Amino acid sequence: MDEKTAKTITGSVVRLHPDDNVVIAIKEISAGDRVPSENLISLNQVPAGNKIASCHIAQGDPVRKYNTVIGFAACDIKPGTAVHNHNMIFRDSDRVYASASEYKPIDLLPETERATFQGIVRDDGRVATRNYIGICSTVNCSATVARKIAEWFTPEKLAKYPNVDGVTAFIHPLGCGGELSGEPMDLLRRTIAGYATHVNLAGALIVGLGCERNQINELVKIHNLNVGPKLRTFTMQEVGGTRKTIEAGIEAVQELLEEANQIKRQTVSVSHLTVGLECGGSDGFSSITANPALGAAVDILTRHGGTAILAETPEIYGVENTLARRAVSVEVGDKLIERIRWWKDEYSVGRDVQINGTVSPGNQVGGLANIFEKSLGSSMKGGTGPLMAVYKYAEHVDTKGMVFMDTPGYDPPSVTGMIAGGATLITFTTGRGSMFGSKPSPCIKLASNSFMYNRLEEDMDINCGEILDGICTLEEMGQEIFELMIATASGQKSKSELLGLGDNEFAIWDIGIYG
Repeated sequence: MDEKTAKTITGSVVRLHPDDNVVIAIKEISAGDRVPSENLISLNQVPAGNKIASCHIAQGDPVRKYNTVIGFAACDIKPGTAVHNHNMIFRDSDRVYASASEYKPIDLLPETERATFQGIVRDDGRVATRNYIGICSTVNCSATVARKIAEWFTPEKLAKYPNVDGVTAFIHPLGCGGELSGEPMDLLRRTIAGYATHVNLAGALIVGLGCERNQINELVKIHNLNVGPKLRTFTMQEVGGTRKTIEAGIEAVQELLEEANQIKRQTVSVSHLTVGLECGGSDGFSSITANPALGAAVDILTRHGGTAILAETPEIYGVENTLARRAVSVEVGDKLIERIRWWKDEYSVGRDVQINGTVSPGNQVGGLANIFEKSLGSSMKGGTGPLMAVYKYAEHVDTKGMVFMDTPGYDPPSVTGMIAGGATLITFTTGRGSMFGSKPSPCIKLASNSFMYNRLEEDMDINCGEILDGICTLEEMGQEIFELMIATASGQKSKSELLGLGDNEFAIWDIGIYG
């Protein structure tokens, strides 16, 4: 993909690269409509975001978008024909990785020139964007107790603590019935530990049943958790059952609230900000507006010393070679490729999942035919800078710049992994209109097109469709997103926060076997 090539928007279609043999419909095009910029007549009804052949494509020839092969013609395709799964074949091909061969260091701004935000500085020097108290369950058997503790603290009861963003439960269906050791259990414990010690929590409780496989004492020992006044543990079978554990948990949270309310925001460098990058409900415009605009914001963030986490391993498949070539070292690039191979050779073999070709029905209606086409846009969220590190799911992110975390493409577990790894802010691009929010890290929603934004404005924070509308440039939209990152990190509530989203979006990636 030639990222330096400017997109050409003329009338009803957008051409993404001079060498492409398809163009993208900006609005719905009817059969018989003229497309003057391409000197052709549409032969089909083409929905907005979908592809139209701009020249004759012979059977077996590659279909090119962003000058990248996204498939092969299943038959002869005449100019003006709609191009999608009905006449395009998905076929994998070998890619040259050459890890670290195109690495270029970030041109960091001097510390005196870096942007700032109003953050919450913890005793250990870490900087938060929000101030929650969390209740984590070790197992599904303690989920109700964790939820009941959190629900006791109604908005009316929390009104006397204006500096506390809320008391929230992080519950899940896992923790027992699976393997006693191995990656599924390690992943579960990494995630719980990441949340229990997250900088956006002023304090946390961990609640277990007592007989589950995910034992509290093992969790504490393995992750060296500092149990004390700000991190309390409760075992239901030892405390005395459901009611007594709920009462004990409520009392513990009440003890935490007074100190949690004493925080004051102060000016800190944006280098303390860690932003998770997510996309969901993508469409044909995501790679033209929202994703590259977020990438432009990431380039600004990393120049200011901040961190951005690109994730969703299935949704970089097909372009992972471009990321590997930008890696800071051969080891980092090869680690990314190893994650891709695990997905392809072990995790998804024989399964009907998108890394094997087929994307979701919503993606297909939005104009994306297969995973290669989707990955073209998804990877753009990471910007154009170097890949500095690769992490397994929920591992602690301790490297500045743009990094990658191995997560599924499904939004809740992907975001959960990034927050467990330390993301203090989430940015989420969408073309179809995903309704998503997250706690304890706020989520900013970026719409790829004006039609969807106007219909779902209550859920969307920024309309990146203004790029297609000619209202602003990609660079200007990137700056706008960066400025909203700063405002949100400083305490301004996102649309998803105003709607109360985030209590049900904690979802740990379940890769285990149960028996």
